[in-house]
Amino acid sequence: MTTIDSYNPADPDDLVASVPSTGAEGVAAALADARGAQRGWWALGAAGRSLALTAAAAAIEGAADELVGLVVREVGKPVAEARGEVARTVAIWRYYAQAPFAASGEVHEPAAGPGLLLTRRRPYGVAGLITPWNFPLAIPSWKAAPALAVGNAVVLKPSSEAVAVALRLAELAGLPEGVLTVVPGGAEVGTALIGGADVVSFTGSTAVGRSVIAGATGRGIPVQAEMGGLNAALVLPDADIAQAAAHLAGAVAGYAGQKCTATSRVIAVGDAYEPLAEALAKALDQTPAADPSAPGTSCGPVINRQALERLTDAIDTARAGGATVLAGGARAERAGWFLEPTLLEGVPAGHPLLTEEFFGPVAVLLPAADLDEAVALANDTRHSLSTSVHSRALDAVLAAADRLDAGMIRINAPSSGVDFHLPFGGAKGASYGSREQGRAALDFYTASRTVSVLPAGEQ
Repeated sequence: MTTIDSYNPADPDDLVASVPSTGAEGVAAALADARGAQRGWWALGAAGRSLALTAAAAAIEGAADELVGLVVREVGKPVAEARGEVARTVAIWRYYAQAPFAASGEVHEPAAGPGLLLTRRRPYGVAGLITPWNFPLAIPSWKAAPALAVGNAVVLKPSSEAVAVALRLAELAGLPEGVLTVVPGGAEVGTALIGGADVVSFTGSTAVGRSVIAGATGRGIPVQAEMGGLNAALVLPDADIAQAAAHLAGAVAGYAGQKCTATSRVIAVGDAYEPLAEALAKALDQTPAADPSAPGTSCGPVINRQALERLTDAIDTARAGGATVLAGGARAERAGWFLEPTLLEGVPAGHPLLTEEFFGPVAVLLPAADLDEAVALANDTRHSLSTSVHSRALDAVLAAADRLDAGMIRINAPSSGVDFHLPFGGAKGASYGSREQGRAALDFYTASRTVSVLPAGEQ
C-alpha cells in the first residue's frame, strides 16, 4: 500500500505523519458517500448547517494550541504566524456559519401579465477541493466552509506535506459522516477527484492548476484555480522608506516567502533606489532564518530539500550572470531546509527569478525611472496576484492602482495579507474562474435557477 509521509522541514528526520494513500478507488467511494450524505446535510436547513459550522469554529478554537504546534511542526510556519492562521481559520468558520441565512435569490416582475418570476441558488452536490501546504488550515477552510454553508458535501485532497493538519481539521469540525472527507494522496487521487466531483476548487502551482482546469472544463463542471503570483512592490521617492523597507522585509521573508502574495520583485522609482536598497538589505539581514518554534522568528525553513535546491540554484545562476547579492544568498548554518532572506540587484534580463514564482525568501530589486516604467515592469508577468504601492501621494497611488494588472492592490502595506471576507484572486495566469472568499465563494458553490410561476389556467 502506498503511504503519504510528511516530514518536519525544520528537522527532516522528524516524521510527522504516515498515512495510507486513498487511491482512485477510495476517492470513488468517498464521492459516493459524500453524495449520499449531501442530501441529509441539505435537508438540515439553514439553522442546522449554521449550528454545525458554529460548533466547528468552537472546536477549532478550543484546540488552538494543539493546532499551532502541529502547523509549526508539519509545515515550518513560525509560531506567531501559526497562531494568526488558527485565529483566521476560526473567523472563517464563524463568518460562513451565518451564510446559510443569507438571501439566495431575487424576485422579479413578469414582463407581461400575472405571475411570479424568481431566481434561487442551490448547491451543486459534492465539492472537490485540492489545497496546498502553505496555509494548511486557512485555505481548506475558506474553500470548505462556504461550500458547506450553501449545502454541498466536501471531499478534500490536501497537500501530502500538510496531511496531518488536514486530517485533524476535519476531525475537529465534527460534521456528519460523509459531509467532509479527507482523501490523502498524490496525482492519482487528485485526478480521480476532478473526475467525479460536481464543482472543483484548486490552489497550487501553475502547472498543476492548468491540468485541473483542463480536467474540470472537459467535464463541463465549474472550476476555480488560484495559481500563485510573481508579485511586485512599487516604492516611490516620496515614500516613508523605513516603513516601506519594514513592510517589504515582511513580505519577502515572512514564512520564508512561501505565500502566493509574497513580494518577489521590488521596483524602486527614481531617487528611492539607493536608500531603499540600503534599508531593505538591512531589514532582511535582521530577519534571519531561524527555528520556527521560537517566538521571535519570522523566517523559518522552506518546505523541503527540492525547494531549497531550486532557490539556491536560482541565486547561483543569477550571480553568475552578473547579479549582486545585497542580503543573504546562502543556506543558513543549521539543520533543516533554511535559506537566509535574500535580495539581489542586477539580475540579468530573462532570468527565471524575473519570470517565475520561486516560493522562497528571495526578491529582486529593480530600478524604474518613473511611475510609468514602474507600472510597466510590475505588469510584465503572467502571474499578477497582489501588488503593493508605497507613496505619500494620494494621486500617485490611485493612478497606479488604476493601471496595475493585479487582482489585489495594497497601498502602504505589504503585498501579503488580505481580509478573509473580501474577494481573493489575481489577474492573467494567476487565477482562473470565480473569486474566492466572501460572497463570491457562496456564489461559486451554487448554481442559479430561474423559476417562472403562472396562475393555474394561464397560457
